[in-house]
Amino acid sequence: ASAVPPTIPHPLFPIPSQTGCPLSDEPTPPQTETETNHLIAERRAKLERLRERGGAFPNDFRRDSTAEQLHLAYGEHPPEWFEAHPTRVTIAGRMMFKRVMGKASFAKLKDRSGLMQVFLQQDTLGAVHDEFKGWDVGDILGAEGTLFKTKTGELTIKVEQLRLLVKSLRPLPDK
Repeated sequence: ASAVPPTIPHPLFPIPSQTGCPLSDEPTPPQTETETNHLIAERRAKLERLRERGGAFPNDFRRDSTAEQLHLAYGEHPPEWFEAHPTRVTIAGRMMFKRVMGKASFAKLKDRSGLMQVFLQQDTLGAVHDEFKGWDVGDILGAEGTLFKTKTGELTIKVEQLRLLVKSLRPLPDK
């Protein structure tokens, strides 16, 4: 019999039980089949409302950067650099984390290369920010805006345009 190799956590994607913190402020994903079916039904209803408005699956969005490209090119710059050199970028990715704080929100988008934080404001986005509050972790979003660094030093995009590209119907799996 062959021995099973130990699981080695990836530095960017730690196993949640080892980090001690969830990836979102949202409730823990449902445990029972009934709860899962209810969640899927809610998400299908959201998709139906999107279809009624038209453009449920836009295919005209184009990104110009990946998370990895942005971190490699701009990650080492100090916060002051971004004020002197406004850098406009466009990314797309699956929303892995969402925190809504009244008129401001943070989310993390994951693309094929890694995670990128986005910052959204009611004053900038208007009705789109209200729509964002109803979107789910797992949805695929497109964001355009300018780079800056937060007080904690994290490279972030201050979003000026945001679009829902694909509605997730199933909750993300537990790791």
